[in-house]
Amino acid sequence: MKRGTFSVVVMAFLAMFSFGCKDGRNSSSMPSPLGLDEITVNGELKFRLMQNIDRLKADKYQPANVFLTEEQSGGWLGDTEGRTILALVCDAAALHETSPQLQQIIDAVPSHLNSLGYMGPEYGDVLNEQQLSGNGWMLRGLCAYYDMSSDKRALDWIRTISENLFLKGKGLYKDYPIDPSQRVTGQGAESGNIHDVSGRWMLSTDTGCVFIGMDGLIDAYRLVGTPQMKEVIEEMLSRFLEMDLVAIQAQTHASLTACRGLVRYSELTGDGRWIDEALKRWQIYKEYGMTENYENYNWFGRYDTWTEPCAIVDSYILALKLWQHTGDSGFLKDAQLIYYNALCHTQRANGGFGCDSCPGEASGPELTVKTDEAHWCCTMRGAEGLSTAAACAWMRDGDTFYVTTMRPMSVSTEGLELEVFTDYPFEGLFALDVNKNTIGKNVKVKLYIPEWVQPGILEHDGKKLPVKVGKDGFLTLDDLKTNDKIILEYSYTPRQEPVMNVHNTKPGQVRYFNGPFILSEEGKPIYHLMDTSVTKKSGYHHQIVFNGF
Repeated sequence: MKRGTFSVVVMAFLAMFSFGCKDGRNSSSMPSPLGLDEITVNGELKFRLMQNIDRLKADKYQPANVFLTEEQSGGWLGDTEGRTILALVCDAAALHETSPQLQQIIDAVPSHLNSLGYMGPEYGDVLNEQQLSGNGWMLRGLCAYYDMSSDKRALDWIRTISENLFLKGKGLYKDYPIDPSQRVTGQGAESGNIHDVSGRWMLSTDTGCVFIGMDGLIDAYRLVGTPQMKEVIEEMLSRFLEMDLVAIQAQTHASLTACRGLVRYSELTGDGRWIDEALKRWQIYKEYGMTENYENYNWFGRYDTWTEPCAIVDSYILALKLWQHTGDSGFLKDAQLIYYNALCHTQRANGGFGCDSCPGEASGPELTVKTDEAHWCCTMRGAEGLSTAAACAWMRDGDTFYVTTMRPMSVSTEGLELEVFTDYPFEGLFALDVNKNTIGKNVKVKLYIPEWVQPGILEHDGKKLPVKVGKDGFLTLDDLKTNDKIILEYSYTPRQEPVMNVHNTKPGQVRYFNGPFILSEEGKPIYHLMDTSVTKKSGYHHQIVFNGF
């Protein structure tokens, strides 16, 4: 691909991971990802991305099949379509590719919009939260596509979906039913065809999914924002903040997506209070919504359930975002544990993503496969998770470069060319070659050292140096000159850690780790690189929760 062509693809992803403002904690600066045109990913992450984009070339994601009827979608029109558009943009950006398939899907969009310019039926004064959620994904996908292409048709669709669907609900969002007694769960509840007591809302059993649409509307506000949109967004945000996520057993995916919306809105407006609210709900999620291998319970407080990669991706991106805004390296620790034990575990041999069990008292101590592939949603969201892993491996703040995860990759930005060789988290070596540095002596590379990494020898051009990890969790590499070579050796010690969710485990139960990896009863990581044996049919199972010694 020509560099000029690829640069517009990169702009799409950078806009999705936007950094439009600095909140109160980092008012002067904040690390931001390098452009994906400035990095080339190698190793296991590249393989995962390639397998995922190959999966998205299957028939079900082709233009003739990706647009569903209302019956086929189960009432979630726009959901599969929007996620597919978003996934194709994400994978293309990370792999430096273009996608004719994406253009064909975009060309087909107009014939699937109703007379008011959005997906699905026209319900009059009644709001359908499934429809808002689905159209929210259309907004996310179309915003990413517009950032990539500057196609004004997409901007028009973004505007009509926002104004003719979302804005018509002004005044109703403040009454969105957040009390279980407001939700009628009688006949039709299993299919999501339920109402609130006022009859103004058509509700889903995935409580809170309306706030998935909110995140899409906030992304649209970035491109076509109006005072009216701002009023509706803040009405939705205020109602979300009133929700007791645990009491109402809200869907974790919807809740995490809403928290991403809080961060997105903070970055657009410069108002740091939305970050504070996201931080509060992150702690609630970790206590009540995260499984023992860092996946998610599909609903808060419902432990006999399954996981969903859509939520795993949300949690991974949110953890990285919260590190950027706070500088607390504990969020980078969370992000790595989520990536290696949750996101990677749910990627299947065909490159798609599926659902797992929730080890604990309700379902037993073993990790099993519940759904081989959730091809209608999670396979596409996996693309966003993997492309985020690529984009956020290296971040920059001025002349300081942050390595948030050791990955084999090359970095080429103006005046600086670097090459990283590592098989982290498997082997105990990180090597950095400085092929070019014309920026000057002020360049610093700060390497995140998780608490499970035991640094050994550090060499800079053959000279041994002391290893000094700062309070921020980073090892600083400086005085970088052209042709310098830096090598860090490290090791792990297997360890025992307590379980996370005390509500679904017994006192004294534990998990075992080596490096970032959770270990099974065989003493091996549950991590796998799309192992063909990880299927429901094979009876795949591994114990990860144990009675401690």
